[in-house]
Amino acid sequence: MKFPAGAFLALLCAGAVQAACTTNLLIDNYANFANNLNSLGQWTSDDGTTTNLKADVANKKITFTTTASSYFYTTFACEKATTDQYNAITFSIKGPAGAKFTIELQTSASCSTTAYTSYFTSLTGITGSTQTYTVLLSAFTGANLNAIDSILFESFSINGAWEIGQTQLVCANVHSSSSVGSTVSSASSTVKPSTSSSSVKSPTSSTVSTLKSTAASSSTVSKSVTTSPTSSATNGQCTSLLIDDFSSQSRLTFLFYNAMLQPSSDDGTMAPVADRADTSTSVIVANNHVTLTSASGGGSYWYSMFGCVKATGVYGGIGLTIKAPKGTTMGIELQTSTACNSNNPVLNDLLSTDLGWTFDGTEKFYTIPFSKFPGLDTDHLIVVLFSSISNVVTFGPIAFYCGSTGTAYPVPTTVAVVEPTSTIPATTGPSAFVIDAFANVNTNSLGFYHGGDDTTTYTISGAKLTINMKGNSDLSWYSQVSNGCTDFTPNDNSYLHIAYTGSNAFTIALQQHNPTCNPNINPFPFTWDSVEASRYSNTAKTDVYVPISHFNINRALAVGFALKGFYTTTSTVFSKIEIVKTVPTGFLVPSKLTTAPLLFACTRPNSFAFAIDDGDPQYAQRVVSAIAAAGIHLTFFTVGAALLDASTNLTAVYKGMLAAGHQVAYHSFTHPPMEGLPSLAAIDWELSNDISAVSSTLGITSTYFRPPFGTEGARIRQRLAALIPGSKFIEWSVDVQDWLWALSSTPENQITNFQNDVNKGGNLVVMHYLYNTTVSYIPQFIAIAKKTGKQLMRVDQCMEDPSAPPLG
Repeated sequence: MKFPAGAFLALLCAGAVQAACTTNLLIDNYANFANNLNSLGQWTSDDGTTTNLKADVANKKITFTTTASSYFYTTFACEKATTDQYNAITFSIKGPAGAKFTIELQTSASCSTTAYTSYFTSLTGITGSTQTYTVLLSAFTGANLNAIDSILFESFSINGAWEIGQTQLVCANVHSSSSVGSTVSSASSTVKPSTSSSSVKSPTSSTVSTLKSTAASSSTVSKSVTTSPTSSATNGQCTSLLIDDFSSQSRLTFLFYNAMLQPSSDDGTMAPVADRADTSTSVIVANNHVTLTSASGGGSYWYSMFGCVKATGVYGGIGLTIKAPKGTTMGIELQTSTACNSNNPVLNDLLSTDLGWTFDGTEKFYTIPFSKFPGLDTDHLIVVLFSSISNVVTFGPIAFYCGSTGTAYPVPTTVAVVEPTSTIPATTGPSAFVIDAFANVNTNSLGFYHGGDDTTTYTISGAKLTINMKGNSDLSWYSQVSNGCTDFTPNDNSYLHIAYTGSNAFTIALQQHNPTCNPNINPFPFTWDSVEASRYSNTAKTDVYVPISHFNINRALAVGFALKGFYTTTSTVFSKIEIVKTVPTGFLVPSKLTTAPLLFACTRPNSFAFAIDDGDPQYAQRVVSAIAAAGIHLTFFTVGAALLDASTNLTAVYKGMLAAGHQVAYHSFTHPPMEGLPSLAAIDWELSNDISAVSSTLGITSTYFRPPFGTEGARIRQRLAALIPGSKFIEWSVDVQDWLWALSSTPENQITNFQNDVNKGGNLVVMHYLYNTTVSYIPQFIAIAKKTGKQLMRVDQCMEDPSAPPLG
């Protein structure tokens, strides 16, 4: 299980991380093995059971002969891989053909603790020749990658001669998957925490909890979740009980929740999907269905928990629609527990053939009748698990059904998004000029800068710009019209023309400089306005025409245009960006849709606002105490799903904050990069559910919204404005960068970053109360802000909102 209920909060601040490493980190080339030291100067050895152990310094490898329990290990002085931006371990290995082995990663809760937890990944495919493996650190599900203590090579299935070559941690910024032999993306087992003060141990069967491999041999998910028996039946009536309607990709593959807000996930071994930024495995949610592509050999599994359901006399089974190729088979497991937890459940397994399931490539309704499982405890149902899935399958909504027969749970209907149909006529403006014809790699046709956030996502060649952001809607590409400010208002009656081929699933923005036209003052850019390229494109998908007047900013302070908010993995090829006087005959330009204003700074003179996104409830009281001691009020942006999850206690936390006079506002329902969602309906789902969750738990509404990860684009701002009239899209101009520094060896860099942004004039903060160090620094953050002489207040107050409470 990737995430237990309520444990997702540590991910809420994970954004686009800036690079820390620039090269791979050499763990060991065995040059100092004679002293039992690796290349990091830390201890390395075998467990004493190998024979012929020796280092081949010239060839940078260690050789040994294994016996039944042999393992080889290397240690770290607590490596912070997440902070340092290492995302994998790579090594060469040689062993007996047909053998397999296991990698164990030992991590601690923090670098100041001695107890550790071990996580395992089993590797196969040994050919008898030297080969390279790259194991993603994300494979070790649940491991604290900011406190790695040691790596062990163990469980060699064939005793004999083995070699391990030079071992490195892979820097995410230089790693290319094409350079490795085998890539492993997920763990196949986990173990219980150990309280040993040593970072090396001999694994034993008593400490290993092997995850699902076949329908006949399985175990429960790894984290104990305890609930009380529940049933949806009331007064003798029964309605279907929904387990999941697959409404949200992020709810399932980021928060690992189903529609019941119970844990749900794959085991992490599903086949990876190329060129997707939103998920590294083939657990793909779309149109209220989930598609699963098992790893080679069908070893992957997917499960969904439902608390502890009492189905006796109420529900006859679980039903779902499935689309699968002819000949597909899978295992179905129901787990029960009289204690209503997942510590030591009773496993009840059948094969799809036992249930009479056959597939023909079309979507059909299938049932899992409880009567088919001999001795099943239907008073304490906790998990359904699908394993050994032999082909790509697509599941529709899954639910408990009443009685002895069931019908498919209806796919939720989504109200169509209505857009204005009016258009504006073509107008005549000044003479045209070309902004960018992509003849030069470094500058545009005006001689100014052009380029993007990530050089790996675009190429300029043959007078064409090709962009594929791989679904990462947070990345942008820019072409400036000035090295500072330029007055673009003479073009107000003209059009931006973009000639392109490929996808038009992106946003076009015109950026505005700050009032002083000083790039050293925050914020810069000061703001921008965005339009949706697809709305302004011709039907042939070759040309976009946008009236300059549709960019609702101060165009007298223009900086340049940005192509951003790409929500596709399809490439777009651009051949020209220019200003033209008219549009072609017959081209009807759509009306401008309202977009929520993009705000990076307070508008009230001499004001300063702390705006804190969700965090860890254990730190909430310390936050409240710190801001109470300072005599200030601030704004909290909260995720709706967390409020509805009783295990987080966040509803009580934010009720207390509201009572203390603080502002609480929206931060999405499941915290996805919302501009990257596949449809307007998916964006609406996030916003609507967040609004509903805040209303039902806290009894309030808001017009303020902060986007997860700060990701912005035309679609999310348009839908926010449509669903919440008068809404404000809140970003920031002061970033403590807690996501980068809080767990590092230099957490004080949070103070440095805060001070630097304040020195540049920033007055609107982003931070989280996820980490002990960040919370500890809150009094210092407040002191720095007060030294500016500005008055500290809530976001609505600093935006001069007439509905905000008066300043104290």
